[in-house]
Amino acid sequence: MFQSLRLFLVVAIGLGLMTLISASDLRMPGNDRGYSPEQPIAFSHRLHAGELKMDCLFCHYGARKSRHAGIPPVELCLNCHLHVKANLDDIFLEKAAAEAEGREERPLLSSEIEKIYQAAGINADGEPLEGQLAESIPWVRIHRLPDHVYFDHRVHVAGGVACQSCHGPVQAMERARQEHSLSMGWCMDCHRQTKRSTLPGDGASNDPGATNPSVDCAVCHY
Repeated sequence: MFQSLRLFLVVAIGLGLMTLISASDLRMPGNDRGYSPEQPIAFSHRLHAGELKMDCLFCHYGARKSRHAGIPPVELCLNCHLHVKANLDDIFLEKAAAEAEGREERPLLSSEIEKIYQAAGINADGEPLEGQLAESIPWVRIHRLPDHVYFDHRVHVAGGVACQSCHGPVQAMERARQEHSLSMGWCMDCHRQTKRSTLPGDGASNDPGATNPSVDCAVCHY
């Protein structure tokens, strides 16, 4: 009687766990796939990398020469946004309204772009704001690897690996998210599958060694 009851409980718990696993998004510790935090400024990768076709390396230029891709400084944003101060749709609507009403166009300033000026300590005319010091925008980090993992952006960029291979279709993301698990198994699969004449992404690499990445432990774990 007791053994039958114990067997029943074991089977019931097993079936319950199987149901839970199949119906939920259980993941290994440290797997932040799908993580898409709200940022201090609603920066649209879909607009910049997608519609405007800006190269990822224009903003994340550190990826060419450093382990870290880096976050663009406020000054880089101002290269464009000292001149582009509002959404293009709003600018076109204001221009059409001004022509229809026979008046001068009103200057527009997006609330999100205004945050860039505030971080830079300037107003929309580029003049310093009294009592306002320049400060970094506190972007929320999305992609994070464990401290015991060594990842070098410059090696992958030099090898012709497209940013989308690791970061997913950023050009279609309104708000950036972590597309892949970034687990060791996921990285190992990519290294094994890349042992061919071309790399995933934009095409063949000029560096023959880049098409045969190592799977030795010491490559990522110094």
